[in-house]
Amino acid sequence: MVSLSLKWFVPLHVATASTVTSLPLTVRGTEIIDARGQPLGLRGVNWFGFETEFQVPHGLWTREYQDMLTQIKSLGYNLIRLPYSIEALRSDHINAVDFSLGRNRELEGKTPLEAMDLIIEEAERQGLMILLDSHRLNNRQPAELWYDDEFSEDDWIDTWRMLAQRYRDRKNVIGADLQNEPYGRASWGTGDRATDWRLAAERAGNAVLDINPNWLIVVQGVENNVPGQRLARHWRGGNLEGVRRFPVRLSKPDQLVYSVHEYGSGVFDQPWFSEPTFPANLFERWETGFHYIVTQGIAPVFIGEFGGRQVDSQSTEGIWQRTFVHYIQANRLSFAYWSWNPDSVDTGGILTDDWQTVDAPKQDLLSQLLPDAPRSRPVPNRSPGSVPQMSPTPTSPRSSEPTPPSSVSSTSATALRTEFMLQSDWQTGFCVSVRVTNQGNTDIRNWRLRFEMNQATINQSWNGHFAQQGTQYSVTPPEWGATLQPQQTVDIGFCAEKQGEDYLPGQIRAIE
Repeated sequence: MVSLSLKWFVPLHVATASTVTSLPLTVRGTEIIDARGQPLGLRGVNWFGFETEFQVPHGLWTREYQDMLTQIKSLGYNLIRLPYSIEALRSDHINAVDFSLGRNRELEGKTPLEAMDLIIEEAERQGLMILLDSHRLNNRQPAELWYDDEFSEDDWIDTWRMLAQRYRDRKNVIGADLQNEPYGRASWGTGDRATDWRLAAERAGNAVLDINPNWLIVVQGVENNVPGQRLARHWRGGNLEGVRRFPVRLSKPDQLVYSVHEYGSGVFDQPWFSEPTFPANLFERWETGFHYIVTQGIAPVFIGEFGGRQVDSQSTEGIWQRTFVHYIQANRLSFAYWSWNPDSVDTGGILTDDWQTVDAPKQDLLSQLLPDAPRSRPVPNRSPGSVPQMSPTPTSPRSSEPTPPSSVSSTSATALRTEFMLQSDWQTGFCVSVRVTNQGNTDIRNWRLRFEMNQATINQSWNGHFAQQGTQYSVTPPEWGATLQPQQTVDIGFCAEKQGEDYLPGQIRAIE
């Protein structure tokens, strides 16, 4: 997203209201885990400004940075994705900071890099993690690639080396988001050194890990130019289809996290928002574009940016944003919301224009992703076009007993566990996801998913071949998921048109 305004291991323990996180972080399968091996969800905001002409996070013309960090933490977030530009970090001054009456006095006379030091130090004191984001090369506009006529690839990598060394002992700096939204000529898997982002990410990521082996290396997608891509269009940086054939190769594979950005019609009215199956069509897009990386057990996916002004249940953007929040929740994805700042022209922020007041409807929606968040009021559900609160135990319309969240098959020593999730539900249709996990100690081969469904017609599906006989359905998993290794998970899903009130699937079970 373009930020627009004026257009050796000593664990650190980060406390939250309910957990204590030990840093640094690493990756196990598709999970980000802390130093104790506990899964950790990154729940963040983007606070931009270091990549703009102000060369410091925005809003400091009216508030102290310590106060801003306190408010971020109080709302339940544990991470700040901090964008910067190479130009800013080479500058000798910051702009548009209020030093009157002693405000932000620690920042007075500091360079942008010194200001970053102080903000990171205060974030650590308050229990907030920092993900650094190379957002721009200059302060004016985003570049297609990781270099341009003004800044070379060496400039880009050397900046990352400098930051990796500078914050090597600052444990709350958890990683490097290597480059924001490669687009245009940027490619993936083409082998062209000048444009192949995957190869550049390997060069930069390994250079960082040589200095700081404890950092997560976050790699975004491209826009297009991926051999064999299945979707014709993507958001900038949102195309991770290339990971299927051309995964990123790092010297420490357990530090790799892929990242995607996702937006609604308020940023750009993409053609999929006007398709007759919207919002049901979104789930297949997301699975094809990036979530297959999780489904296939390749690596974690971090939603580095998403956001918008509308969160209602009537507008296209509101329906999209509510649907995506529940998708993040259902799939337990890490994220950083765009943005904390209210002065992002096309999305607005969590703060309103006074830089003090929280946008209550937006924060209430996001609070469903924040276990430590205070809630001011419930988010309304079930109106036309709305997305319901996720529930692992929806009631089957054909039984007086609720559909269990974890129905275990009678085969394989009760090793197959199924979890049903109603991902969205609107006036004429709905979408569901079924997660199948091998909880045993041995491989399970040639399994199937079965369910009943009376009054609905499937119109979209992913990660399975669906066969129907009357009201009975049998789903064969994709080839890559036909053998479930111990603790491996496959997510199978579909969207359907309602034909009556008895539309939800029931008797869902995974069998051999």
